[in-house]
Amino acid sequence: MLCQVFRSSRQQEMYLYVEKSRGLDAVPDELLARFGTPTPVMVLLLTPERSLARAESSAVLASIEQQGFYLQMPPTPSQLLQRERGNA
Repeated sequence: MLCQVFRSSRQQEMYLYVEKSRGLDAVPDELLARFGTPTPVMVLLLTPERSLARAESSAVLASIEQQGFYLQMPPTPSQLLQRERGNA
């Protein structure tokens, strides 16, 4: 799937993944209101085998197919600690 990724203008490290050909059409207005202005950050070919930094690509694909989008939330404090420990 050709996927478009948008960054939130309101929440750091929050991203919205959508099928590029559909754009933001399937994203509920309530979510877009909380997300803020979507800023395009990348287009990628998403396959089940593709490695993503903070999500399983198969889960992202399934969410996009089922509801039209995948919302990646900012990391939790424990995830940030794990990330820092991994870089130490």
